[in-house]
Amino acid sequence: MDTANVAQPGVTLLIVEDDLLPAMALRDELEDCGFHVLDLTGRHQEAVAAAKECHPDFALVNIELEGRDDGIALASELKAMGIPVLFISGQVSRARSANTAAVGSLPKPYSPMDVVKAVNYLLHHLAGDESLPRPEGLEVFDKVEKGEPEPIA
Repeated sequence: MDTANVAQPGVTLLIVEDDLLPAMALRDELEDCGFHVLDLTGRHQEAVAAAKECHPDFALVNIELEGRDDGIALASELKAMGIPVLFISGQVSRARSANTAAVGSLPKPYSPMDVVKAVNYLLHHLAGDESLPRPEGLEVFDKVEKGEPEPIA
């Protein structure tokens, strides 16, 4: 397996996705690549409770969650807890408009391996390691010198 697709040891992920089948496929692929994945949820409050209890290293959050829960509000809350978020959503314009709440966005449709590559890249990127190529489709929200977010496509 390509080293760009292998997890860093001990990395715990939180997946917040309202569509159970894609969430399960993501979990399985991420675990197969060595990540530890917390129980799946599609609700804001369940995700916050899991984050408070287990403090994952990274979160994957859909923008439209179960009921009327909002993934952008959740991402902001997770960010305040020190947990970086990748939006996994087909709502590209909403993800871009909320770029201060997340480190990046991977638009639907994507394959589970696309998500593995994006997570691995972002974990390296956040640690200052720019040795991996940025996966296709991944939009990274970096901060510019003035402190304002700027999407990097």
